[in-house]
Amino acid sequence: MQRTRLTAVARALGGACRSSSHAAVQRRSMSRAVVSALPARQQQAQQQRQQLCRHQHAPLISSASKGPSPAIQPRRHASSSSSAPTELRKTTLYDFHLARGAKMVPFAGFHMPVQYSDQGVSQSHLFTRSHASIFDVGHMVQRLFTGPGAAKFLERITPAAASSLSEFCSTLSAILKEDGSGGIVDDTIITRLPEGVFYVVTNAGCRDKDNAYLDREIAKWNAEFASQGLEVAEDRMDKKGLIALQGPESASILSRLVLDPGKDEPLDLRTLLFGHSTLARVNLPHKSSVSSLVLISRGGYTGEDGFEISISEGETVDVTEALLEAGGPERVRLAGLGARDSLRLEAGMCLYGHDLDEATTPVEAGLAWIVPKERRTADAGYYGAEVIAKQLVPQSKGGEGVSRRRVGLLVEGAPAREGAEIVPRGEAKEETVGIVTSGCPSPSLGKNIAMGYVKDGLHKVGTEVDVLVRGRPRKAVVTKMPFVPTKYWKGDA
Repeated sequence: MQRTRLTAVARALGGACRSSSHAAVQRRSMSRAVVSALPARQQQAQQQRQQLCRHQHAPLISSASKGPSPAIQPRRHASSSSSAPTELRKTTLYDFHLARGAKMVPFAGFHMPVQYSDQGVSQSHLFTRSHASIFDVGHMVQRLFTGPGAAKFLERITPAAASSLSEFCSTLSAILKEDGSGGIVDDTIITRLPEGVFYVVTNAGCRDKDNAYLDREIAKWNAEFASQGLEVAEDRMDKKGLIALQGPESASILSRLVLDPGKDEPLDLRTLLFGHSTLARVNLPHKSSVSSLVLISRGGYTGEDGFEISISEGETVDVTEALLEAGGPERVRLAGLGARDSLRLEAGMCLYGHDLDEATTPVEAGLAWIVPKERRTADAGYYGAEVIAKQLVPQSKGGEGVSRRRVGLLVEGAPAREGAEIVPRGEAKEETVGIVTSGCPSPSLGKNIAMGYVKDGLHKVGTEVDVLVRGRPRKAVVTKMPFVPTKYWKGDA
């Protein structure tokens, strides 16, 4: 969470947080462990906030964030633009990829694997659906928000009900424009950890603009509320590794390695439901050792059962190697961006910058359900609440509704790609009624699938339209998403 961000994931997350009492007790017992596992910079930020409480009239910016705001003194991060545009960053697995035959391509400012020499993209896609694959998602931005005001701050910039989120429980949300338009700055996954800490993953392609946005918003928040004891700070964990283990064999592979950190005995992954997280250690047989604490979140970007694992920089390669050895090549392989994109599209998930952008609201994007019931009023307090509250009510019921909607499409003939125009079926083609935002052949279905936006009224399942592919009309039918059923783990049937 690119992540982020995630249609089918978010829908399932809406009811994912009804965990068993036993699992809840296990997570609470790890509260102290997660605090001690915070990076040194985060502990330093906590000390800074304590100083702020003692000196409320001191300058807020220097004590409430990791550095001065851009308006006062420009702050450089590893992702910042001080280097030449052609200089790409590397994840902690870069050399690991090259040694295993990865074809590397530029993506979101990083060298990233698009596929590997042992499988084509379609083969890798189908292998993930039937077995398991490991994806390097270390390009994603991992963030920690701390301080007494962290929950309320997140409730200003997103529609999430962060204050009522249970510990080790996640929700999809959207960072919204501060101008009140309801436009999506980025999509994100928010996870509540113990001690009021929030783990937030945002998209790599939005790194620079998100960093600038958050610097600005944190400075603004602390100027308004730090004197009331509601300061907030952010830590960007740029050196952390992040991998995604996805596919029906993921749980059986991971269960061979994962240990309960409090007992150093196998962790029962059956109690870790979709949309939940836990702290654990990973057995590293090839090193005859055990990893430091990792954060394991059950979910992902493929529609399959799976896990995203946040790992210390120096152990990312070791954990990845351990997973490959635990499964063997018959059960788990490395996969790249090519398979990840077709997998996420089959699962009906959005890609920011294509299916989502700052001119699109959650309601238009079919993400109305990321807005909790208690935050569906115009005075809910998050950016764009007034606009979104009106859009949530259709015109037929006295609201404003929306003029366009995101839909899935099955396309005949050649595949429709991003930017293809959607026009009425069998009519004059001068009128454009929509546009394709993502599209590809579906390896699982053997059909061409696409995602796009159409005028309200044309969004109903079964509606026929034409998509202009290389100037030629191709019949397309509006189809319910996800295109392929999801297989999230929600407990024993």
